[in-house]
Amino acid sequence: MNLTILGCHSATPTASAHPTAQVLEMKGHLFLIDCGEGTQVQLRKYKVKFSRIKHIFISHLHGDHFFGLPGLISTFLLLGREAELHVYGPKGIKEAILLLLKLGKTYTNYPLYFHELEETSPQIIFEDDKLSVETIPLAHRVYTNGFFFKEKPDERKLNVEAARKLNIDLSYYNKIKQGFDVEDKTGKLIPNNDITFDPPPTKSYAYCSDTAYNPEMIPQIEGATVLYHESTFLEEHHHLCEKTKHSTAKEAAVIAKKAKVGTLILGHYSGRYGNLELFRKEAQEVFENVDLAEDGKRFSF
Repeated sequence: MNLTILGCHSATPTASAHPTAQVLEMKGHLFLIDCGEGTQVQLRKYKVKFSRIKHIFISHLHGDHFFGLPGLISTFLLLGREAELHVYGPKGIKEAILLLLKLGKTYTNYPLYFHELEETSPQIIFEDDKLSVETIPLAHRVYTNGFFFKEKPDERKLNVEAARKLNIDLSYYNKIKQGFDVEDKTGKLIPNNDITFDPPPTKSYAYCSDTAYNPEMIPQIEGATVLYHESTFLEEHHHLCEKTKHSTAKEAAVIAKKAKVGTLILGHYSGRYGNLELFRKEAQEVFENVDLAEDGKRFSF
């Protein structure tokens, strides 16, 4: 599970601080999560293959999270894209994007599908045999979702040596890997755990930006491998959270601790702060395993 931060700053972009966008590589998929202004330039800069992006998830319709999407969709057209593209985002995203394309008399030559979201409870919005993607309802000034990416368990791994010693016929091997108990050649039932190895633990990634402190998400993301949680402010500016519906680094750490996640990644920093290490320091007073998102930074889990 690999994560590339394309942008992790709030509000307006600067020469060195790009708005929110990130790429998650998971089980053969390359997901784009949010698409702030300049995302396609960042994709180029960090050598992400455009052609591998087939699913784009937009948390909400504030510009620093989706203003890069019209340009990216147009670039796909210029590159001769043929593969279909799926965009998941709040109701209204289809109207916004298609109006821009219509006014510019630009139409895609590839299938473009919008999956508009309105529900205020968690919903599975993408699923295949390897993973699922579920919305995480957030508390922001406009309708906003985070996204929870969860691997499905792999098949158990056959312990060939144990199966041979227990005199189990080769024809049962596929059934064993699927988790079934099987009989040996004498008719004795052999428990699956005796002839298989456990698969690797499943991994999960919870993306939560933007939101006020929202403990309602905790049961849903409990035990996540990684939590990305916005930390627009430090505690000294906590008074700004109620008006803007954002969180502090400390509040993000409280969520991480209560949800018992493996790693907390902070991001969506306000431009008023010059030293990002202050965010890590504040969060680590509550939750130890804290990392900082930075433009271009890559994580592997």
